Amino acid sequence: MQTRSKCLALAGLVLPLALAAVPATNQARADEYPSRPIHLIVPFAAGGSADSTARVLAARIGKTIGQSIVVENRTGGGAIIGAEFVNKAEPDGYTLLLGQSGPISINPAVYRNLPYDPMKDFAPVSLTTTYPYVMVVNPSLGVKTLKEFIALAASKPGGLNYGTTGVGSSNHLVTELFAIRTGIKMTHIPYRGTALAVTDLLAGQVQMVFSDPISALQYVKSGALIALAVTSKDRSPVAPDVPTISESGYPGFDAIAWHGILAPARTPPAIVAKLNTEIVKALNDPGTRTLLETQAIQIVGTSPAAFASFIQQDIAMWKDVADQAKIEVR
Repeated sequence: MQTRSKCLALAGLVLPLALAAVPATNQARADEYPSRPIHLIVPFAAGGSADSTARVLAARIGKTIGQSIVVENRTGGGAIIGAEFVNKAEPDGYTLLLGQSGPISINPAVYRNLPYDPMKDFAPVSLTTTYPYVMVVNPSLGVKTLKEFIALAASKPGGLNYGTTGVGSSNHLVTELFAIRTGIKMTHIPYRGTALAVTDLLAGQVQMVFSDPISALQYVKSGALIALAVTSKDRSPVAPDVPTISESGYPGFDAIAWHGILAPARTPPAIVAKLNTEIVKALNDPGTRTLLETQAIQIVGTSPAAFASFIQQDIAMWKDVADQAKIEVR
């Protein structure tokens, strides 16, 4: 996990270095690109953080390249349907994927027969944004710190329920990573979405959820939920008073969700480089940054090579967690 964090730190350093040298033939194709609208596939429903990221970037990039970027939500199958659609698309730069840690890093760890290989079937363009998970509990549980929660869970193995967005989902594996590191045992209650899990947490049906910040922090601010920790290596700018799991006694704990743009494999490198330049430019735009950060999303922006290295390390980390926790989706 520490190596993975160093990769992300390096990614931030290469933000301004978007364009690499490319062969002349590919450059010629890039000079003509794009000549028609680009389709950005989001493998999740409208309204979530992935969809918001896609639409903000699509609007900004569309203005600078002179072509519209059409955001399409192709949901289902643990985000497999949308990812597979892009995998089978022509590698010409006109069909892109708004990738996320779930379909790209976690699905390979939990699905036995995944119809795509993230490292072979996609060309990484840029890691765009990240966010930590926020560990939230109901005040009725009677704990106010991570240490108190772990002590309570340890005193009654399996007695505390935690909610997730489904078996094999990103926050399922984050919770299992947390359980492995702390040595506690809890009972998994899967839901069909974060909103349902948080609703039952508010009602006291489950005792803990690792939620995305935008879904959880509104309830933390109102006092309806208590935030015990965030999963990132460093504190989150949107929740600076909430400690990290790493600083709370478990050094090196670093588990984040992310979004990034990927193209089908065999997309000409010159087109990938051109897309990378435009994405980085959009992420550096103050207006874009403000829109995304108000949704509790942190801006990154990387070179294609740094993004590829990041994905490789993320896949390895989640495979190790899935193997230890014996998580498999058939």
